[in-house]
Amino acid sequence: MKEIDFLPEWYKSGRRRQLSYRTQYMALGGVLAVMIVWNFVATHSISKAKAQLVERATEQAQSERVSARLCELRGELGGLQKRAEFIEQIDSKIDVASVLAEMSFLIDEKIVLSKVEFVAEKLVDKQDLKPSPHVGAVVRVVQAKLSQKRELPLGDVRFKVVIAGVAPNASDVMALICKLEESAYFCQVVLSFSRDAKVEVQRDLSARSRTGLVEGPAGPDTSHREGEESLRVSEFEISCYLANYREQ
Repeated sequence: MKEIDFLPEWYKSGRRRQLSYRTQYMALGGVLAVMIVWNFVATHSISKAKAQLVERATEQAQSERVSARLCELRGELGGLQKRAEFIEQIDSKIDVASVLAEMSFLIDEKIVLSKVEFVAEKLVDKQDLKPSPHVGAVVRVVQAKLSQKRELPLGDVRFKVVIAGVAPNASDVMALICKLEESAYFCQVVLSFSRDAKVEVQRDLSARSRTGLVEGPAGPDTSHREGEESLRVSEFEISCYLANYREQ
C-alpha cells in the first residue's frame, strides 16, 4: 500500500528552515555564552594584572628609594672608613699623661730635667730594607723635622723619648737608667752622654751668722743680699723607646 503525503512542499521546506535557524540560534547562543564567559574571565585577569602592576610599581618606587638610600649610606660609610683610616694613621697610640706620670715616679727629686722630647719614628717592613753586612736591625728610622717640608711619619710608628737634665752626680744618672730599664713603659734605654758641668745658681745671703743675728747701730740687720754659687753637677741625656709596640 503506498502512502500518500498530503503536506505541501513549501510547508516542508519552511519546517526545515526553522530547524536550521533554531540550530544556528542555539550555536550562536552557545558561542555568545562562551564569549561572555571569556570576556568576564579576561576582564578579571586584566583587573588582577592591573592591580599587580600597580603593586609592582609601588614596590619598584619603594625599592628605588631604598636603593638610593643604600647608595647614600654606602657613600657615608666610605667617608667614615676613610676618616677612620686617617684617624688610625695619625693616632699616636700613646697615653702621654700616663708616660709623664711614670717618668715623674721614676725620676728622683734631686734630678732636674731640661728637656723631655717625644720623637715619632716610622717602622719600615723588613723587605723594604736594603741588606747590609754590618747592620742586623730590621727597623729603619725615618725622622721628620717640622722645619722642613716633609710628611710626618704616619701609620705604624714608635716613639723615641729623649730626656736631658742635670743630676748631683753620675751615680744618680745610672740609677735613673736602671729604673727606666726596669719600667714596663720604656725599652732600649741608652745613655747618649754624661759629663761634668758647672751650674751657676742664685743664692740668698742672709745677715744671719752661725751664732745668731748681726746687730748694728739700728738693731738687728735682717736685710738679704743676693749672690751666685757654682755647683758641680752631672749633665746627661738619655734616649729610650716607649714599649708600646712589638716587632714581628
